[in-house]
Amino acid sequence: MTLSTKQILRKYFIMGSQNCKRDPLIILERAAKAGITAFQFREKGEGSLTGKAKLVLGKQLRDICREHNIPFIVNDDIELVNPLEADGIHLGQDDRSVDELRRMYPNKIIGLSVSNRNEVANSPIELVDYIGAGPVFSTNTKSDAKSAVGLEWITALRQHFPELPIVGIGGIQPDNAANVLEAGADGVSVISAITDAPDIEQAVVSL
Repeated sequence: MTLSTKQILRKYFIMGSQNCKRDPLIILERAAKAGITAFQFREKGEGSLTGKAKLVLGKQLRDICREHNIPFIVNDDIELVNPLEADGIHLGQDDRSVDELRRMYPNKIIGLSVSNRNEVANSPIELVDYIGAGPVFSTNTKSDAKSAVGLEWITALRQHFPELPIVGIGGIQPDNAANVLEAGADGVSVISAITDAPDIEQAVVSL
């Protein structure tokens, strides 16, 4: 059975080694068994790996995803797409253009972050497979995160794009994930809700 993009977004885990106090391979393995539906490799920021070490970790994480039939997505590290044989790419507003990426990778999943109406107006939404809306709540995980846009932004996007797959991003934890879904998102993406969880399996189930 092939999952739809909306189903893939339901429990979307994002992680790099810099987010982990434990072995990232063990974290992903446990999260995969517990039911995450997509994984994004985001090796970026203070303390992150570079060069060959980043590639080695990426391949190990990709292999775990393949074993569990979970889509493996890279963030805006375009140079990782081919060597890691990624299933998709997630772009921010300041990354390579969606038009260029869609021409390069016509069959890969492409996601785009949007945090305000101006970004939506200036983005080729028709070329992406899903949008990441947020940050919904305040987050400390990303040093370059924008200020929180609230659940209202999810609702506004859903009203404007009734059929477009939408995933909430930013500050989402098990205790507020349901609110994001009720606001109109198809899924939630999380980092620390899983990487910092005392019980990874329970955290994934609760999202």
